[in-house]
Order: sequence, then structure tokens, then C-alpha cells
Amino acid sequence: MGVTRRTLLAASLAIGGAPRPALAAPVERFPIWPKSPPGSDKVSVRDEVVKRSPDGRPDDIAWPHVATPMLNVIPAASPNGGAILLIPGGGYARVAVGREGSSQARAFAARGFTVFELLYRLPRDGWSAGPDVSLQDAQRAMRIIRAGATKWRVDPPRVAAIGFSAGGHLAARLASRSALKTYDPVDVADTQPTRPAVVGLIFPVITMTEPAAHAHSKRELLGTDTSPERIARFSAENDLPADMPPAFVAHAADDPVVSPANSLTMFAALQAARIPSELHIFEKGGHNLPLKEADRDHPWPGLFERFARNHGL
Repeated sequence: MGVTRRTLLAASLAIGGAPRPALAAPVERFPIWPKSPPGSDKVSVRDEVVKRSPDGRPDDIAWPHVATPMLNVIPAASPNGGAILLIPGGGYARVAVGREGSSQARAFAARGFTVFELLYRLPRDGWSAGPDVSLQDAQRAMRIIRAGATKWRVDPPRVAAIGFSAGGHLAARLASRSALKTYDPVDVADTQPTRPAVVGLIFPVITMTEPAAHAHSKRELLGTDTSPERIARFSAENDLPADMPPAFVAHAADDPVVSPANSLTMFAALQAARIPSELHIFEKGGHNLPLKEADRDHPWPGLFERFARNHGL
């Protein structure tokens, strides 16, 4: 499927637009690396922000360049000890996340989970890790959450990850590549494990293989090197390990941006690897699964919570 300005905009809007529940406390925000991120010696990129919609709220923003990876900490209304690393999308061309907590993050915080929203670096900005640079940030984020568990009232084993669109690709790699060393330790936080307890893949980019591949994510992630070996390595359905965490997969059948074949491919791979998994294909939703549908709660957050709790979250 070709990518147009319209489909790229749709991808960048993938996790916004729903009403925003009130928070129990202000959002905390901080860099995830104590100094410069790994592999920054030859990188001159600076943090850059654009509005996602001309008439959107002030915090409805995206980041086409990220020099300082960050976490937003959205506090739970009544903490239940569980935490969620929320990984937004943007086609690996931008990161569609604000500074004040997305509607999805606030919705899960209202359910009792402390939510950590990740602003991650992008492969095209020249970092030495190349396509693994976003995974560096996701692994570091998981370690920081567990290292600060007492502060945030989180039970360290009970940390899930949810990824949306291209963030779903990153979440899938975070879940399946916990044994992959992407950077040298920088402090005591890096002694913590990176494997999520449960992973949610929401209208995810998964495969780099045609015809299901999302062309824009593939181009941003792999650049001009699309050798069969590289395509196979970065197709998230491949080589799932025996310790892959339980996985919840959800997509809309009418998604015009990321083909639902991505979710079907991932679910088939999960089943073949005998990983506990659940798949939901909703009739409508486009490149989004909203929190509200016709003034009623959409079922997907509750279905994910049920699945996650059944697996220890």
C-alpha cells in the first residue's frame, strides 16, 4: 500500500482525539538517560515539535526529531501496583505524544495503573544503533520503571507494555528481544530486566514483508537497505522466543493505513510459538481504536485489562 500525506497524518494521529480523564496528580516528565543517549557522538539532531492538527489542543503534538528521550509518568487514580509502558506511534517518522498524558494513558491510570509514556528516538536521525535506536530507549524505559518501583508504588514484575501502530512494532520487539543487548549499562538501573510481563499490540505495524508491510514505517526504519536478511530481522513476527510474554493483539478491519494482516500475521506466529495470546479484529475503527464509540466505552481497554490481569498484571 502506498503512503500519502493523508495516510501519514492518520498514522501520526493514531493515539489521540478521545476525551481526557482528569488525573490524580500532575504528570512527571524526565529524560531517561543520565547524560547524552548512547551513540550520540556524531548526531546533531535537536528536539523538534509540531502540532498534529491546526485546531487541536496545545498539547496535541508530535516530535519529528527526538534528541532527548523522555518518560511522562501518569499517576494512577488508586494505584493497584501494576504499570504500563505506553509506546505511541507515528510511522517511525515522528512520535505522536504530548507532555501532559494522552487520553489512553489517562484512561489506564483511571483503571489503577501507573502509566509511563515514552518519547523515543527515531532511526533516521543518524544514531549509531540505526534501526535499534528506538529499542534502546524502550529497554531503558522498562529498566527505569522497575528501578523506581518504590517511588511510583509499582510492583516490579507487574509492568506491561502497550504499543500503538509503529509503537506496536517497537512493543513487539521489546517483548521478543529482551535478551538482545542494545547498549552498554550506564547506571544501576540497567541491572533491571527489560521483558514486559504482558504486551499489548494495538493496530500494530508488525512485518516488513510485502504485501502487508506498512511502506512508510519500513522506509523510515530500514532506509535503503532492504535485503532479505534485514527484512527478516526487523519483521517482529519472526523468531519469537520461548519466554515471549503473553500478547494481546487488536486491530480494526477497515484500517486504511496499517493492514490488519499485520495483526493476523503476529497472532499466527504467537500461536505457532505457543505463546499465550488473544486477537480481536473489530469491524470498524480505521487506523485507531478509540476509547469511546457512539458515546459508549469501546471494549478494547477492558479486554486488554482482563487479559493482562489473567496473566499476572
